[in-house]
Amino acid sequence: MNKIDAKGLLCPKPVILTKKALEEAENEAVETTVDNEVAVENLKKLAESLKCDYKTENLSENEFRVTITKSGLEESAAADEKEGPFTLAISNEFMGGGEEELGKILMKSFLYTVSETKPYPTTIVFYNSGVRLTTEGSESLEEIKKLESEGVEIISCGTCLDYYNLKEKLEVGSISNMYTIYEKLAVEKNVIIR
Repeated sequence: MNKIDAKGLLCPKPVILTKKALEEAENEAVETTVDNEVAVENLKKLAESLKCDYKTENLSENEFRVTITKSGLEESAAADEKEGPFTLAISNEFMGGGEEELGKILMKSFLYTVSETKPYPTTIVFYNSGVRLTTEGSESLEEIKKLESEGVEIISCGTCLDYYNLKEKLEVGSISNMYTIYEKLAVEKNVIIR
């Protein structure tokens, strides 16, 4: 049995580590230990989305074990591959409304999840303040560079980079224009805007 100690790890790391272990496991169960009930719920949702059996155990007040048994993972992975390519369009350096600092944490977590989960998008388009994520000082550069190294096309809007005086600070991907951005968004069947 593959055992993962994910205590102290923030979302989405326990889920991603468990998913990777399940993908690598040969008809084995994966046992993940976490320290909070939110992580338990996230692991249960992972198991359900992969059509796997799971069992949860409360070991103590701050220690829980989730055991996921591989069953429908192959079918689920095959279904994912059939969904086809998709483009992400990111218009802001933070995710959602409300507190900006929380939104930055969520965006970093989102980009980490994208960089650790297949299938990857074919293209990620950054525009408006989203271009700050591809420039010097961005806390998400590592994740975006990893995606680019995996073949994901990274595009930042040139007008936006100019507006924020960031063109000389671009660290990953290429500078593009609105026509190319429109083309990327128009030709894909699946476009996700964040």
